[in-house]
Amino acid sequence: MEGEEQPPQEADMETGVTSGASASVPRVLSGEAQNLSDADAFSLLLEMKLKRRREQPNLPRTVTQLVAEDGSRVYVVGTAHFSDDSKRDVVKTIREVQPDVVVVELCQYRVSMLKMDERTLLREAKEVSLEKLQQAVRQNGLMSGLMQMLLLKVSAHITEQLGMAPGGEFREAFKEASKVPFCKFHLGDRPIPVTFKRAIAALSFWQKVKLAWGLCFLSDPISKDDVERCKQKDLLEQMMAEMIGEFPDLHRTIVSERDIYLTYMLRQAARRLELPRASEGEGEGESDGAEPRKCVPSVVVGVVGMGHVPGIEKNWSTDLNIQEIMTCRPGAGAPGLDGQ
Repeated sequence: MEGEEQPPQEADMETGVTSGASASVPRVLSGEAQNLSDADAFSLLLEMKLKRRREQPNLPRTVTQLVAEDGSRVYVVGTAHFSDDSKRDVVKTIREVQPDVVVVELCQYRVSMLKMDERTLLREAKEVSLEKLQQAVRQNGLMSGLMQMLLLKVSAHITEQLGMAPGGEFREAFKEASKVPFCKFHLGDRPIPVTFKRAIAALSFWQKVKLAWGLCFLSDPISKDDVERCKQKDLLEQMMAEMIGEFPDLHRTIVSERDIYLTYMLRQAARRLELPRASEGEGEGESDGAEPRKCVPSVVVGVVGMGHVPGIEKNWSTDLNIQEIMTCRPGAGAPGLDGQ
């Protein structure tokens, strides 16, 4: 189990949502218009997209705006994972800014929730079975598997209390991204086995016992008002401060390190777009005398839990080295900042 797990390659981060343009092409594009070159069709769809994109978008208060060095813009939607308001915030933001890339706080191990219906997810989230425990232990080892099951129990508790399946904001982001021409969909979170293994390695024996005891006997009722209050930064910072005081190493591995990883993935997504040449027709290749391609800043929407937003803001302009937070070695907990 020890050793290093490399971060997923960019090709692995896309779920195939590359364009929802077919339903958006105007009906007047018939007859002669069907003979457009690829470059002309691309330019036409891009023009439509840019017309829909608002220069001064009317964004929810849960959105934080960041700007990359090349001028690319990133709109980070801070969400409560069990919240109808968060789902509406995500939909509104994507429709307002018409992004080139949508990045969500999911990894490849949790991507299945994007395509499952609410009823199935609700049933799955409520059921914490022996079979799930055995699968978690097989995949992640005994301690990491037990930790995963305990956290699933917390999720099941909230699901049962609120009657709402987790991850609704990610499913809305997936749907809306498919409606935006040329919009890619990226998974931006660190693989969950890495997080669990590092979390377990960071805790002492008695800390593990204390954490497991608290999670096993979780029974406090949770109201929808409790969840919505999590969208207030002051309350979240207070909750995080309490968690840091009791399990600082756990906070580092589960929150702070993932802040770094999410920041890195958002910055990777926020790269300038290369547009086709105006003279580039169908079947035409590169030529020595061709004019250079035009590049424009991109627009990215990030959908993450509100608790990660302060960390993303903090790390945005910092040199990051995520290799240091991808190792599963016990005791490997160096911060993911490049010391050079």
